[in-house]
Amino acid sequence: MKRTMLESRADAHELLRSLGAPPRLIRHAELVGEAAALVLQQLQALGLTCDAKTIELGAALHDAGKILHPQELSESGSQHETAGERLLLEHGVQPTVARCCSSHGQWNLPDVSFEERTVALADKLWKGKRETDLELSIIDDVAKRLGISRWDVFESLDSTFEQIAANGTERLQRSRI
Repeated sequence: MKRTMLESRADAHELLRSLGAPPRLIRHAELVGEAAALVLQQLQALGLTCDAKTIELGAALHDAGKILHPQELSESGSQHETAGERLLLEHGVQPTVARCCSSHGQWNLPDVSFEERTVALADKLWKGKRETDLELSIIDDVAKRLGISRWDVFESLDSTFEQIAANGTERLQRSRI
């Protein structure tokens, strides 16, 4: 199997195109990527060290399985999750990135990494949806990693999450292709 060395969101979007992703899926990847970049910016401003590349690429590729299950572009479903992980692994994508396909819908399982939960969060926030339990799990993890209390990071992160979600309607309008 040939390794696919992805370095940027643009590389990830090009991979999606080469795998036959429709324009609507590419646009979704771009919009979730915008939300992920804003979350990452705030995490870095707080001084948190994390695997930013996994978050960036995971946000771009988390729905790759919808290439194989296109009905899930317009209907709810989870078949795309494991199918996407398999598809990306078959094309040599880094396992930590490919796993974001399976984990973004199951972010609350105990073995889901911080980076995977951040991808799941971006996938909620881009469209204006707030997911309290997911947000608090990110806030608590950041506080623990930085060695400070939840309340020392809550205001900053909650404000960022709200700002991202507040632009959800505008992003949803841009998602219509």
